[in-house]
Amino acid sequence: MKYYYPAVFVRDEDKIGVSFPDIPGCFTFGDNMADTLFMAEDAASMMIASFEDDGDPIPVPSDISTIRTDGIVSLVPVDTDEWRRKFDNKAVKKTLTIPSWLNRKAEKAGINFSQVLQDALKAMLA
Repeated sequence: MKYYYPAVFVRDEDKIGVSFPDIPGCFTFGDNMADTLFMAEDAASMMIASFEDDGDPIPVPSDISTIRTDGIVSLVPVDTDEWRRKFDNKAVKKTLTIPSWLNRKAEKAGINFSQVLQDALKAMLA
């Protein structure tokens, strides 16, 4: 899923910190604005993906014009699908059932069952 959340960027002596008023406990920092923006997208995507996985309610993003701060307020894209493609590649074992004749032919052809299933699922869900 794709979301956009307002983020508050605050510079201190040598770092830029960022927090999300609508995502409790979500904050990070970077050495410069580009690094901080990258870290902000990653942190917020990880938090929202966790909410999705746990079935927790997804926080509603505030209207950016209502946020009052001495820092800089900007919208940050949050893409949980993209985050999962990059970072959530833990293998999960699945059992499948196919006819024995198909199994013999596939094994004889040297087909990797896991790869075929992954490719098919990616194609179907794209």
